Formats: sequence, C-alpha cells, structure tokens
Amino acid sequence: MMAVPFAALADETPRPRIVVTGEGQAASAPDMAIVSMVVLQEKPTAREALTANNEAMAKVLDAMKKAGIAERDLQTSGFNIEPRYVYPDNKDNTQPPEAPKIVGYAVSNSLTVRVRDLKKVGDILDQSVTLGVNQGGNLTFTNDKPEAIVEEARKNAVANALAKAKTLTEAAGVGLGKVIEISEQSYSPRPMPMGQAKMMAAAPADSVPIATGENTYNVNVSVTFELKN
Repeated sequence: MMAVPFAALADETPRPRIVVTGEGQAASAPDMAIVSMVVLQEKPTAREALTANNEAMAKVLDAMKKAGIAERDLQTSGFNIEPRYVYPDNKDNTQPPEAPKIVGYAVSNSLTVRVRDLKKVGDILDQSVTLGVNQGGNLTFTNDKPEAIVEEARKNAVANALAKAKTLTEAAGVGLGKVIEISEQSYSPRPMPMGQAKMMAAAPADSVPIATGENTYNVNVSVTFELKN
C-alpha cells in the first residue's frame, strides 16, 4: 500500500467558496414592431361569412405589401369558424326546454405582421382598420438582432457579481480567490415605462400615434468564487 504525503491530502481538501448572483441590464431602442391583426366577419351562413372575410383579408394583405412589408414578414397566425347561437329563456318548466338555435356564423382570420420601418407603424394600423381589421391590434416593439445588447447585459451581470463578492469578503475579513464556476440563469427583454418613450414625430397626422420607447434586457448570472484564508 502506497503512502500518500500529508501535503498532497491537504491540497485535495476543497477550499471554502462563496456563491453570488449578479444582475445586469442593457437597453436599446427597438428596430422592429410585431402587430397582430384579426378580421372578423359575421353572416347568416358560414359560406357568406367566409367569403366576406376572404375579401377583407385579401385587401389587408395587398395593402401590407404595397406599404413595403415583405412576404416573409406576413404570417397567418389563426383561422376560426364558429356558429352564433340564440339561447331561449326556458322559463316555462311545464314545457320541454328548447335547444339553442344557430342564427349565423362568424369567421376570423388572424395575421401577424412584422414592421421593420417603425415610421410606418401608425399608418399601417390606421389603414388596416379602414380595410376591415376589427379585432386584435396587439403591438410589440422588439429588436431583430438583440445579441449585442444581451452580451452587454451579461458583462454588466458578471461585473455586478464581482462587486458583490468583493463587498462580502471584505466585510468578512477574507480574501477573494479565483472564479470556479459561472452560470447564466435567464434573460428577457422588458419594455421601459411609457414615460421614457418618445412619440414618433415623423408619423402622419392622421395615423395612430405610436410611442416606441426602448427595450431593457435583463441577465442574471450565478458566480462561484474560491475564498482565501
């Protein structure tokens, strides 16, 4: 049996560690808007409702293309046909209850539009309503390629973790050693409050007023440091 020197055993003993969480943010003005549009048509028959819906949506799609929206930025995101019912009162308990009656049909077609020229957003919203869009309108401002913004947020998160670790170790009277492990927990874009947004002055006077603001990306990292005696 080979004897192991005491010094070697001492080196294998794990050193004390400290784990801190760092938070980092980075903000950027959006460069793309995502708009949800829905055309809903109600008619006595399903065929009439579908025909009316098709005609209205065709006009919307044509207008989007004429406004400079590329084919790749137009996507049908939902389609639905459902009957409309009238429910009888059925207050007379002496008679068998009447069944609901179909009085018409509703057809809805949803369209997701990516608008890469933000100056056009207000005009596109206004024009879409004129052409038949009567539901939806959900609007999200985002960044087409947020990688550089997220990278800046990561650097800020690591710097924040390092600052926390130094404060804790100095208060405890111990030294801060090397980094043993770093893991990223999450990141997500978050729109800034509207008070910090700027109205798009370039939008036409008769279009929908739009405030783009900016997006803040949050990154959390967990960093494990070795402690020095």
